[in-house]
Amino acid sequence: MSHTQMSGVRIAGISSAVPQTVHSLDEYAPVFGADEVAKISDSTGVVRRHIAPDHVCASDLCFAAAQRLMSDLMWTPDSIDALVFVSQTPDYRLPPTSCVLQSRLGIPQTCAAFDINLGCSGYVYGLWVASGLVAAGGAKRVLLLVGDTINRVVSGEDRATALLFGDAGTATAVERNVDAPSMWFVLGTDGSGAGNLIIPAGGFRKPATESTAARSQCEDGNVRSDNDLFMDGAEVFAFTLRVVPGLVRETLQLAGWALDDVDYCVMHQANRFIIDYLAKRMKLPSAKVVRSIEGFGNTSSASIPLTITHSLAPELRQSDKRLLLVGFGVGYSWGALAIQCGHLVAPPMVLVNGSATPDD
Repeated sequence: MSHTQMSGVRIAGISSAVPQTVHSLDEYAPVFGADEVAKISDSTGVVRRHIAPDHVCASDLCFAAAQRLMSDLMWTPDSIDALVFVSQTPDYRLPPTSCVLQSRLGIPQTCAAFDINLGCSGYVYGLWVASGLVAAGGAKRVLLLVGDTINRVVSGEDRATALLFGDAGTATAVERNVDAPSMWFVLGTDGSGAGNLIIPAGGFRKPATESTAARSQCEDGNVRSDNDLFMDGAEVFAFTLRVVPGLVRETLQLAGWALDDVDYCVMHQANRFIIDYLAKRMKLPSAKVVRSIEGFGNTSSASIPLTITHSLAPELRQSDKRLLLVGFGVGYSWGALAIQCGHLVAPPMVLVNGSATPDD
């Protein structure tokens, strides 16, 4: 695994935005049956989710989060040196959505902007890149925007995915601060698992056609098309158990922390069963494991920062905490960060109504 220690970099603030529309899992009873929905909810921990209407993109949610965070931090657009957008649901194949967001936010043309295509581990990877830009002297301030609207690529008749995902966008302000404590990253990849969490069609390997858009019953009994997200839950779970405990051990060892030194562990909100199983396996006290899965579902790349703003904002505004952030999933890709941070700006969650457009 890749090990990195960085110094002199501070997280100044984190904000999140979700669609105003909330959907309960009970709404799927006519599709799957009430008993099946209750069973899925009990296993995943998902009770309700915020789901974006068709015309609201991940960029719109990130834009709303960024506007609020920049205002509360009093960061002027011309003080931002780089903008990094992490998402699997960009506005376009090209241009990069980061370029569109640079213009929408009024950030000057002197800003470097680029996209990263990652999901479950995307926030940790995004922080690694943003912090690296600052630590190397390439930027003094970086705006990291991370979000997904995964429901746009999910079949409503697929038990494995239809009741799991929520939509969200987040913004994280990263800046140079010579007094900031060191942060430690551990990252890894295993592309042999790519086919277990995939949208088969829509890229250049298998372009989207009328045929790939046609939904039919698959071998696993679910109904979806090749344009929809496919997830082999058993294989993803096996990968998680194989990799994540070792990832946590390596990260703590790199940071020189004992497990007792961790104030809170924020894992990717894959589902409640996985989070609880990993916590038990790694002997993490339940009180230190932070969750948001019940009210938001699995929000993909946004799940870690969303969980921080939802559950830890009051404490992080007031004091420093030692956080262990752990992302894992699509790719396969994984990453963890040990960081001491606090006294940061964490605004209340922004609710984006259905009228949001790029011109708002």
